[in-house]
Amino acid sequence: MSDLTRIMSELSTAVGAMSFAAPITHVYNPFEYARRPAEAYAARWGAPTEREAVFIGMNPGPWGMAQTGVPFGEIEHVREWLGIEESVDKPPVENAKRPIEGFDCTRSEVSGRRLWGWAKERFGAPDVFFARFFVWNYCPLVFMEEGGRNFTPDKLPAAERDALFAPCDEALRQLVSLYRPRMVIGVGAFAEARAKQALDGEDVAVGRILHPSPASPKANRGWQGYAEEELRELGFAV
Repeated sequence: MSDLTRIMSELSTAVGAMSFAAPITHVYNPFEYARRPAEAYAARWGAPTEREAVFIGMNPGPWGMAQTGVPFGEIEHVREWLGIEESVDKPPVENAKRPIEGFDCTRSEVSGRRLWGWAKERFGAPDVFFARFFVWNYCPLVFMEEGGRNFTPDKLPAAERDALFAPCDEALRQLVSLYRPRMVIGVGAFAEARAKQALDGEDVAVGRILHPSPASPKANRGWQGYAEEELRELGFAV
């Protein structure tokens, strides 16, 4: 088992044992039912080599990592650019409004398409990108209400939030120890805030870029341009 696969497995076990109160009715753990593509991502692109920065998102999106097990894992880019396509099982309790179809899913996650599309355009080959960077999601769980509505981890009650964040913080610290980046870059404000909290006292800087979500009017006006400007301000040449 690789170092990254061990981190993923330990985090999956820790958060998979948790329960969450209403209005959450369904919790998906892609590290479990999408273990094969998640481990393929770790094996292919997660070698324990030093990286300039680690990008971290909040948690899986319904049409991205929830389907593929890969952070920001929009299906086309995971398959065609990252070279990963593995079978995906079903979560133990599936919400009919948010089915898991794995690589057969026909929906495209905009955030993942923007992030990996930018990486492909700017770096060409994935090994060039991963020689400098790595991509991770702070929390591996998907939360949803009965009707399929997404529920983000920042909205959890304090006790549930604190219990969830503890192993997520530890996994992030282990990831930083593995890749020794000079900066952890939060993709969005939540990820930046969690990184600052988890890495307080660690020898690593924390920065932020705009989240590529279609819910962001600013991102919809040209996410790539904003993100690259922010990266330049953080000292990264792209």
